[in-house]
Amino acid sequence: MNIAVLYRETSISEKPLLSRFNAIASENQVTILPFNVNALSADTRRDTLRKLETEGIKKGCVKVLLHSIARGNLKPLTGDDALTTEDIQFTTYAMSNSLLDWTRDLLAAGLFHQDTRIIGLTSEGAHKYWEGYAAVSLAKASLESLAKYMAVEFAPFGIKTNIIQAGITPTTSLKMIPGSEKLIEIGNSRNPLGRITQPEDVAKVVYLLTTDDAFWVNGALIHVDGGEHCR
Repeated sequence: MNIAVLYRETSISEKPLLSRFNAIASENQVTILPFNVNALSADTRRDTLRKLETEGIKKGCVKVLLHSIARGNLKPLTGDDALTTEDIQFTTYAMSNSLLDWTRDLLAAGLFHQDTRIIGLTSEGAHKYWEGYAAVSLAKASLESLAKYMAVEFAPFGIKTNIIQAGITPTTSLKMIPGSEKLIEIGNSRNPLGRITQPEDVAKVVYLLTTDDAFWVNGALIHVDGGEHCR
C-alpha cells in the first residue's frame, strides 16, 4: 500500500524520519507522503484531503486508517498542578474523538475503499490505575467505547473498526509517563513470555487486520501483549 503519514516533529528530528520513509518507499516500491502537521486541526483535515487529491489519490482508494495520536496531559487529579476540565477535554479529543472526525471527513470526501479497516490503539491503563495517567485513561476508555459504535454505524459503508491493546511497549510516549521504568520492569516480570511488547509485535497485528482474511473482524479489542493482560 501507498501511505500518507501525519506526524509532528521538529525540523531536526524530521530529517532522519524522512530518510527512513524514503528507504521504506524505495525498498517496497510504494509512495509515502509525509505531512508534518497538527492532525487535531479541522483546517489540517481539509488541507490534507485537498493535498491527497492533488497527489492523485482517487475516490475509494483509502483502505486503512490507523489512529495513533499520543498527545495530552499527564497530571494528577489533585494538587497545585491538577488536571483541569480543559486538560481532560483536550486529551480525550486528541486520543479518541479526533478519530471520529477523520473518519467522517474521509467518508464525506468519498475516499474510503469499499472494504476499509480502521484501527485504533489503547492500553491497559484504560482499565487500571497508572500514576499520572488519569486523562489518558479517560481518553482510551472513550476510544474503546467509540470504536464499538463506529463498528456498528459505519459498517453499512464497508468500514470495519477495531482496537489493539498493546502491552507495555518501550516507546517515546511511554517514557513520558511517570514511573515508566517501573512499568517496564513489571512488564518484563509479569509477561508469560518473559519480555515486554515490542513495536514490531504490534505492527504485525496491524498488518493482519488489513488483510482479506480479517474481513469479518469488526468491533474487536485485540490484546497484543504476549498474555500480559492475563496476570
